This record gives sequence, structure tokens and C-alpha cells, in this order.
Amino acid sequence: MMRAVRIGPVCAPLRPRPLAASLGLSLCLAALGLAALAWGGYPLSAGEIWQAATGRGDAVAAMIVLEHRLPRILTAIGAGAALGLAGAMVQTMLRNPLAAPDIIGFVAGANAGALLAALTTGGMIVGGALAGGALTACAVVALAWRGGLDAHRLILVGVGANLTLGATADLLLSFADERTAADMARWLTGTLHARSPEDAALAWAGLALLSPAALWLGFPLGRMALSDDLAAGLGLRLARLRLAVAALAVALVALAVSVAGPLPFVAFVSGPIARRLTRCAGPALAAAALTGATVTLGADLAARMVPTFRLPAGVFAAMAGAPVLVWLLWIEARRRRL
Repeated sequence: MMRAVRIGPVCAPLRPRPLAASLGLSLCLAALGLAALAWGGYPLSAGEIWQAATGRGDAVAAMIVLEHRLPRILTAIGAGAALGLAGAMVQTMLRNPLAAPDIIGFVAGANAGALLAALTTGGMIVGGALAGGALTACAVVALAWRGGLDAHRLILVGVGANLTLGATADLLLSFADERTAADMARWLTGTLHARSPEDAALAWAGLALLSPAALWLGFPLGRMALSDDLAAGLGLRLARLRLAVAALAVALVALAVSVAGPLPFVAFVSGPIARRLTRCAGPALAAAALTGATVTLGADLAARMVPTFRLPAGVFAAMAGAPVLVWLLWIEARRRRL
């Protein structure tokens, strides 16, 4: 059942199930955020967290909450939301739940670019990630273009680019000294350890800049889930739309990689989980962003709960993503799409 909400001359559809799913994901995200603020080597109660946030607590608690845990939580939410948005957009564009930025090379390109920038300049990770992702997207689109952009060809070329760029990242690591290689290997897994307020600000500023474009593309993305002939009959310029979606997905992926590393499977699992929760045939962008943020923050919290070892969040993101991959493969096999 769908209702309409009118605010002046603007009328927007209101669907109860997607709204309930988004609200549930928001509550789950808030609960994880509170747990991440309280749990750690220096446990804090809810009262101590409130006093630290309002400037009435002791200096140690305020430093832990405001300078360490809160930036880490905000960075995790921002990076996860960016990856969730990018994954849902690419999967809807290609009409394939097995296609995601971390499968078709976008994440690997941003990863290799950031790694190259870190090794050669000692910084400029954001620029390197954006350049690497953009160059990879251009190469994948150019190789897949045959009088148009075919979705199946794009997936196959992207998988090849993903494998090639993964090997390139390993080659770049071989040129680094032992300490740098160890630090970069941890970063390549995806980690949120020691995030600064600047990282959180970068993640949220990028989301504020890119999210309106994603919402603007939401309507044509919903029509791109149809066949090419039907979508073209509705007046969509598929080639231009796919280029725009790919460019926006690369920017979102580069943003996430620059602040949290290439967190595996987050972009891959967010879209299918969001569509399952909302029961929408379209991209379910808001729910996908919330799902990506929840998965990322949950993986980081799980990594912090392991005693003795300081594991990166990417390990737990991969552990959560692997069962979803098996589930999607099983569904696609039942539908005779494999």
C-alpha cells in the first residue's frame, strides 16, 4: 500500500514497509553507535558518555569519547553509507545482484591509486583513490563499449580489472619497506583504527556533496531495472545514465577507501539486504546506505571486542559478506541465471 505526502507543490510517495525498514535500520545503527561509545579498554557508562559529550565529564573520558571513539564511529557510518549507496546503484544499473563496485574493479582501482599515492608522496590518499577509481572506471567502460554499454560485458571486463588491480596492489607493496608494507597490508584489509576528526569530517562532507546526486538519480535508476528496450521506450538515455551512475559510484567508493580502506563486501551486501528488507524492486538507496553503515559499524565493533588481537574491521566485514554471497549464488542458480 502506498500513500502520498504533499508539502506545498511537492508530492512524494510514502511506502510503509520501506519507511519501517529504514527506521529499524536507524535504530539498530544508533544502538551500535552507543555500544561502540561505551565499550573498549576504558569502559564508560551512559552517564559518563553524556557528561563527556556535554563538556561536564573528566578530561580522560572526554578525550576518549570526543577524540577517539566518536570520530571512529562517524567515519565508519560515513564510509559504510558511501559503499552501500555505490553498491545499490551499480547493482541496479547492471540488473545483477552479484555486480558491485568491489567485484567489477572500482574498489580495486581506488585501492591501487590510494596505495600508489601513499607510497610515492606519503599522502594524497584521497586524490590517489579518486584518480585510481576514475581511471579504472574509464578503462572498464572503454573496454566494454561496443556501440553502447552492455551490462554483461561490463561485468566481465570489471572482474578482469579487479583481478589485475589486486595483483598490482601486491606488486606495489613489494616495493615498500617492511614497516610500511605491514601498515599498508592492514589498511588494505579495511580498518577504522585511529580515525581522526578530520577523517570523519571528510567522510560526511563527501556524503553531503554526493548524496543529492544519488537521490536525483534514484528515479531513473528504478526504471533502469527494466529491460533496455523498455527503459529506452520510457525515454531514458541509457548510455548517459550508466556513465553518470558509474562516475558517482567511483566518487563514493573513493571517498570510503580514502578514510577506511577497501572494506570488502560492504558494497556487495548492502543492496540485496536493503531490497529484501524493503521488498522494493528499485534501488532502495536510503535503506542501502543505512545497511552499509550498519554492517561497517557492526564489523568495527566486533573487531574491537576480540581480546588481545587488534583485528581490522575488514576481516569481520568479509565474514559477514561471504554467507550473503553464497545465498545470492543459490538464489541465482534457482532462477537459472548462472
